Amino acid sequence: MPESRSSATPPPLSAPPVVTDQLTDPVVARWKLIGGFIIIYVVWGSTYLAIKWGVQTIPPFALGAMRFLLAGGALYALMRWRGAAAPSRAEWRDSAIVGALLLFVGNGAVSWASQRVSSGIASVLGATVPLWLVLCEAYQGKRPRVMQLVGVVVGLVGVALLVLPSARAGAGGRTPVVDPVGAVVLTLGSLSWTGGSLYSRASLQAKPAALASAMQMLTGGVLLSVLAALTGDWARLHPSNVTYISAASLLYLIIFGSLIGFSTYMWLLKVASPTAVGTYAYVNPLVAVLLGVALGGERLPATAFVAMSIIVGGVALVSLVDARRRRS
Repeated sequence: MPESRSSATPPPLSAPPVVTDQLTDPVVARWKLIGGFIIIYVVWGSTYLAIKWGVQTIPPFALGAMRFLLAGGALYALMRWRGAAAPSRAEWRDSAIVGALLLFVGNGAVSWASQRVSSGIASVLGATVPLWLVLCEAYQGKRPRVMQLVGVVVGLVGVALLVLPSARAGAGGRTPVVDPVGAVVLTLGSLSWTGGSLYSRASLQAKPAALASAMQMLTGGVLLSVLAALTGDWARLHPSNVTYISAASLLYLIIFGSLIGFSTYMWLLKVASPTAVGTYAYVNPLVAVLLGVALGGERLPATAFVAMSIIVGGVALVSLVDARRRRS
């Protein structure tokens, strides 16, 4: 199921706006930059497998609620302790909207769908946000380049290959490569993430950015907690049934996915080109697929690898054309 500059958790799925041609800040040591990119590539890519392991014995909405409430609460307390001013009502309102779109719907969709699809598939469908951004911006009046539209078409063709029935061995003779319900939920989650990313660009956010991120996580956590109560997730959560791997996955998502990963992302936006930082959109799926196969025991048909390659290629094309457009 891991953002815009003001969102707080992975997996971040939309490339940040390009504001400069400069690749990196020469003042920053190269090893720090390399370490930062390794974190957003590997850590954010690994969160999909962590979610997959987490929902094995922790209901999905309860998993998300605990993750964001604990991470958001800790970060909010830290920022206020360090002297951040109390947020205004308007800042809470906008953070709540962003948190609802990105974390409650977007990340909640990833958690729920991870019960039905592999972590690699979830990461690839999550990475389609740049494709939806092009279409949404076109609807708002921003005319896309021809190659951007080509990238969107290519990416959506890849999605179709995943969810439409194909001729392969199965009980019915023709079956989808992945579970269609899970794929639809992930797609709706990506659309919600797109809306949250667009809204966050002009929204009123608290300062520093980490405080706004904490507010978004708290909002997402509260909403997921309510949903977990309505769906019976809390009632199904029995601590005695939670395995060590699910508990460790939750802890990993809180510390590495939500706190370390996002802090590194925000730091990279200050010292490196957003174009370079935005490459996570098509590197995370590769990491997620490799980890899913190597550690998660996931086995995907050849058609799935072809479809995922097409989707990632479309996302990369859209991102690269957007970067070139902004430079020109």
